[in-house]
Formats: sequence, C-alpha cells, structure tokens
Amino acid sequence: MTAAEESGFTVDVDLNPYLAEGATQVDAIVTVTGPPADNAAPASALEIIVVDCSSSMSGQKMRAAQQAASAAVGVLRDGVTFAIIAGTQTATQVFPANGTIVADTESRAAAARAIATMRANGGTGIGSWLVLAGQLAASSSAAVKHAILLTDGQNGETDRVFTRALESVTGAFVCDCRGVGTDWKVSELRRISSALLGSVDIVADPDDLAEDFADIMNTSMGKTVSEVALRMWVPRGGAVRFVKQVTPSMEELTGRRTDVSELVGDYPLGAWGEESRDYHVSVDVAAGGVQQKKLAARVTLVRAGSDEQLGGGMVVVEWTDDPALSTRINRSVAVHTGQAELAEAIQEGLAARKAGDEARATARLGRAAQLADELGNEGTARLLERVVDVVDAPSGTVRLRSGVSEADEMTLDTRSTKTVRVRPEGA
Repeated sequence: MTAAEESGFTVDVDLNPYLAEGATQVDAIVTVTGPPADNAAPASALEIIVVDCSSSMSGQKMRAAQQAASAAVGVLRDGVTFAIIAGTQTATQVFPANGTIVADTESRAAAARAIATMRANGGTGIGSWLVLAGQLAASSSAAVKHAILLTDGQNGETDRVFTRALESVTGAFVCDCRGVGTDWKVSELRRISSALLGSVDIVADPDDLAEDFADIMNTSMGKTVSEVALRMWVPRGGAVRFVKQVTPSMEELTGRRTDVSELVGDYPLGAWGEESRDYHVSVDVAAGGVQQKKLAARVTLVRAGSDEQLGGGMVVVEWTDDPALSTRINRSVAVHTGQAELAEAIQEGLAARKAGDEARATARLGRAAQLADELGNEGTARLLERVVDVVDAPSGTVRLRSGVSEADEMTLDTRSTKTVRVRPEGA
C-alpha cells in the first residue's frame, strides 16, 4: 500500500475532457475527501477563544459570551492546549495568565471561573487580539491551531494597523469568526475568516452563542490532519488561471500560491477531518490537434511544506472537431460557477439596497433568486425570501420588501458564500 493510500484521503477529478479545436481553457472540479474519523486519531490541538469585552458588550451580550466561552471550554478533550483572550482596544489574556494550559478537569473549571470575571469596558482593537493569538500559536507545537473570535462591533484601528496585524498571523492559525447582534461589519469578519481559512457567521440572538461555540469547538477538535496543500502542476506553456474552494463555502485561493518550481505551486487548504470539499481549478494549455490527448494539469494533495503525497488525480483533455462533445456542459463546473455568481449577485444587491438604488437592488436580488432556484440552493432561497418577495423565481421576478431587519440582511450576506452539493443528473 502506498503512502497516499494509507493517508485515507481520496481525490476525484470531474470535467468535460473534450475541447474544441483551438481551445486552451480547461476547467475541472477536484473533490477532496478526508480520512474517516475511525481511521485516524485527532491531531494535537491548540484552541484559543477570543471574546470581545468592549463597552458595547455589556448586559445580555456579555453574559451570553461568557456562557459561550464556558461551553467551548467544557467540550475540550483532555490533552488539548488552550487559552482565553479578552479583547478591548488591546488584548488581555484571561486564562491562563500567560502561555497556554493543557485541558483537564481542573483547568476547565479554573477557566470557567476566569471567564466569569470578564467585564465589558473599553474599545475594539481586533488587530491586537489577532496578534496575541498569533503569539500563542507561534509558541505552540500543536498540529492544529484554531481560534474562535467573537465581536459585536466594528474595529476601531486604522486599516493600516489592522492589515499589518492580519498579515502577521496569516498561516499561523485557523480562525472562525462570529458576530453577535447587528452592529458589526460582515466585510471585516469575512476578511479575517478568509485570510485565516475559517468561517464567518452571524449569531443574531446572543442566547444562541453557547451552542454555536460548542459546535465550532467539536468540529475543530475532530481534525486529524494538520496542514494540507493542493499542489498544481501544469505543462510548459501552460498556466494556472485560478484555484477556488467552492464547497462547502467559497474561498479564493489563487493569490495564496507558494511556488515549488517553475511549473508547480501549492495552494493551502488548512486542516482536515472527516469531510469533503470541492475545488474549481482552471488552467490554460497550449492548443493541440484534433484527437490529440494531453495532460493539462496534475493535482496532488500533500502535507503542507513537504513532498509527502496524500492523494492525487489527473486533468486529461482531448481536442475534437465534434461540437456535440466539446459543447457538452459539465454539470459540476456549471453549478459551481453559478454559485459564485449567486454570491456576487446577493452581495451586490444588498450593497445597492443600502445605497438606496432600488432598481439595481431589485435586479441583482432577482438574479440571485433565479440562480438559487436553478441550483436547488434551498437554504439561500429561504434567506432571500426574508429580504424580497419572490414573485416568480424561474424568471427572477422579485419585489423589495419593506421593514427588513438588519439581522436578516446580514444573515443573507454572511451566508451568501455557503454552497450546496451538486444535485445528481435528473434530480
């Protein structure tokens, strides 16, 4: 058995392999499935919980945040290292006093007592929170390094300060971001979660925080492989156009490439457990003659920073003069392209609505309703119906609703990048 077979990963490549004469663009969906949980022990882990303790968090939100942090600590398995950070205009370590501590019955109870002492006071300096989390991550030897960041407001730092802080921790740990209430900016938390390969979501009701935090923590601790990368090789004369994660959420990975050689580059995928993700890869190759076959790209799953292979697949194409073959639409590619357009239409529509441009908002959100219907994305369709009255989904005919809550708009925005699996042909 090879090392790739022993890893438990599988890599599948789906595309229409036939190209028209002269065509050079090749698109494929690469599905990566992680090893079953019963085949591998969870990796060593560092968990950091970052709680906004600014003045706006007073009252119910502070109590809910304390309950959520305690719930997350409560599900830590023995042996995991962890730390709690309180965030104001600066970052303060709540527990332990410095460094990290190993989770056991005693340390979990002590952490809960420390969390209960947190009070709301001061401003919001999210960059400083990230820097302290990065310092803790840098001093840890854990394979999986993960943080949960909670805030209810907008960052008070200058963009320059925040950008420098975010860049300093990129690649240091994964960060799942949650916004409680409606006074925070989706774009700010999405920027963090995207850079740190995590997720972003709204928790409109503070009472829902504890369950959400426990779920996030359990998912993180289920990771069995730390850092994984998708290695792309293209032949001489070819080029990678883009690499994007498209399921379960959309993330642009193209700009995160690390060159391995002139023809090879690695794209970071983060830590893995028992899960499956889809990636849309697009490459340009030199055109071949009719009936000529060519290896347009080789995709290999590797442990980040090494040449250890965990799985792989080939992107093989053939040129044809038969339009029935070359114009056949690959459903996987088409659906994921549509879901990218869906997210874009939602975000543009909501921005136009905020700007008072009702005509553009109606047009873009109507297109979103049409795409959600075509793609079978029922979750997004339901969220859209909180913002618009859908008169006829297939034609994209909608009316803007009045009295839409800020929470419903922000929920639609944060979840616009969540995607659905491709429905089987004929479903």
